[in-house]
Amino acid sequence: MSAEVNLTSGNFQTEVLDSAIPVLVDFWAEWCGPCRMIAPSVAQLAEQYSGRLKVAKLDVDAEPDLAGQYGITSIPSLLVFKGGQVVSQRVGALPKAAIEDMFKKEI
Repeated sequence: MSAEVNLTSGNFQTEVLDSAIPVLVDFWAEWCGPCRMIAPSVAQLAEQYSGRLKVAKLDVDAEPDLAGQYGITSIPSLLVFKGGQVVSQRVGALPKAAIEDMFKKEI
């Protein structure tokens, strides 16, 4: 079972904005090759930091309004939320270590 949370407009407030721990949100789409490339690293980080970091995925095709709200124009886009605010943002197929660097100081 995956430690990642699948986000929708219905659970975004609770899972991300109201989260007591930092949240790494992966904005992705099924057809996106680079998104599929980083998916294993994102899943590994979800397991590795379970309890200290929440990892969530948001399908931009299923939730275009949420993607637009955060200015997502390219995917994969990774955003780190802490206290309901975006504290870090990167775009592209990043190596696992670079993704980890985005949130390490927040946990």
